[in-house]
Amino acid sequence: MKFTEEHEWLRPEGDVVVVGITEHAAEALGEIVFVELPEADTEVSKDDDAVVIESVKAASDILAPLDGTIVEVNEALVENPGLINEDPMEGAWFFKMKLNDPSEMDGLLDENAYKALIG
Repeated sequence: MKFTEEHEWLRPEGDVVVVGITEHAAEALGEIVFVELPEADTEVSKDDDAVVIESVKAASDILAPLDGTIVEVNEALVENPGLINEDPMEGAWFFKMKLNDPSEMDGLLDENAYKALIG
């Protein structure tokens, strides 16, 4: 598993990468009340807005962590945005994407580097 400085996690599964937000991010956002997911088959570039989430505290954009194509979205989050607070690291993934260049994962943070980032 890899992490971004924007508090996203990326978990490789075969030839795709599953993307979600970390427990730290979910706690900072507070109670999530709305999620807007991208369409499957959407091409994204690193740092494009990919997901909109709204909590009782604020609205936030989740950025595409790398260049690629979104191949699947987690529709369960639309029906139950609270899953993000309940299970941010497993069941509450946002989307799966096929990376243009899988070697770009090497430039992301590992778990120890992410833990150091959030202190």
